[in-house]
Amino acid sequence: MEFQLTDEQKQLREEVRKFADEEIRPVATEYDVDEAYPHEVMEKAADMGLLAPHVPVEYGGIGYSSLENAILTEELFAADPGIGLCISSAGFGAEALMEFGTEAQKERVLPEVTAGDAVMGSAISEPQAGSDVTSVATRAEKDGDEWVINGSKMWITNGTVADYFVVVCETDPEVDDRYSGYSQILVEGDRDGLTRDKITGKLGIRASDTAELRFDDVRVPEENLIGQRGMGFLQLMQFFDETRTAVAAQGVGIARGAAERALEYAEEREQFDRPISDFQAIKHKLAEMHTNTEAARWLTYRSAWAVDNEAGDLTALASMAKEFASRTAVEVADEAVQVHGGAGFVNDHDVERLYRDAKITQIYEGTTEIQKNIVARELLDEGM
Repeated sequence: MEFQLTDEQKQLREEVRKFADEEIRPVATEYDVDEAYPHEVMEKAADMGLLAPHVPVEYGGIGYSSLENAILTEELFAADPGIGLCISSAGFGAEALMEFGTEAQKERVLPEVTAGDAVMGSAISEPQAGSDVTSVATRAEKDGDEWVINGSKMWITNGTVADYFVVVCETDPEVDDRYSGYSQILVEGDRDGLTRDKITGKLGIRASDTAELRFDDVRVPEENLIGQRGMGFLQLMQFFDETRTAVAAQGVGIARGAAERALEYAEEREQFDRPISDFQAIKHKLAEMHTNTEAARWLTYRSAWAVDNEAGDLTALASMAKEFASRTAVEVADEAVQVHGGAGFVNDHDVERLYRDAKITQIYEGTTEIQKNIVARELLDEGM
C-alpha cells in the first residue's frame, strides 16, 4: 500500500498552501465579519486554476482526481473555510453536466466556470426537504418546448452570485416509485421569475454566499433538462460519495488549521514563566489534536482513492470519512479554543472562526446521523 504522495501532488499542495497563506489568510477575518463574497480572491483563484479543477481539460479544467481535489480542499480550508468554500464550490453542479449533460450544455457552461467568468450552484434542499431528497416539492411542468418551474429552495450555496443552477425538480409526480419522478434542470440565474434572497447571520462560513431561491413560473427551454427525465434522484446518488469525500477533506483542513494554530500559540504563550506547551495537560491536547487529524486525513485519502478507483466499498468509506473528519474538525477546533483560553473567544485569533466554521461539516451533504445510517446500511446490506 502506497502512503506517499507523488511529486506532482506534493507540488500541488505547496502551491495551494502558498496561495492560501498569501491571498486568503490576510483577508479572512474581514470577509467573515462583513459576510461578503470574496470576488477579488476568486479572480486570483481563477488565475491559479483553482475553480472547478476537476472539470476535464477540454472544458478548461485540469481534470484533477478526487484525491488531488482532497489535497487542494484541505489546504484552502486550513487557511479559511469560508473563502475556501467559495473557491471549492464555484463548480457546484458541474458533475451533473459532466456525467449526464449534452455536449452543448458542457461547452456553454463549463469553460465559463473554470475561467472564473461564471459560478454554479446546486439547488436541492428545500424548507421541508433536507436529508430526504424524495420530499422535494419544487415542480417543473412541460409547456410546449419549455419547462415551467415553481417552488422554492433553501440553504443554496452561491445562491445570490451563481450564474447557473442545477435544480432538482419533481417532473413526474404520478409515478409510484419514490426514487423516480425527479429530474435535474439547468436554470440560468437571470431567468424571469427567479428571486434570490441572501441568508445572513450564519454561525460560520460567512464569506460563502447562501440564499433562498424562489421560482415563480420560471421558464427554461426543453434542452435545459440534464440527462434523462425522471432520473434526477438516481443521478444525485452517484455523486454523494464524491461530494461527501470532499466535505471530509474540508473537515481535515479545518482540524489541521486549528491544530497548527494551537501548537503555535502554545509555544508562544507563557504562564508561570514557562510556555504553556511545557504543561502536560496542553501537551496531551496537542498530541490528540494532531493524531486525530492525521487519522481523519488518511481515512479521507482512502475514500478519495475509492472514488477514483470505483471501489466496491466506496459508499461506506465516504460516509465513514465524512462522519469522522467532520467530528474531528469540531473536536479539534474546540480544543484549539481551549488552548487559547480567553484569547480564543474573540476574533483576534483564527481559532474563534474555525470553531464556528467547523460545525457545518456535520450538517451539509448529509448530517452526521445520515452518515451513520448509511454505514450501518452498508454493513448490514439493507439496500436503499
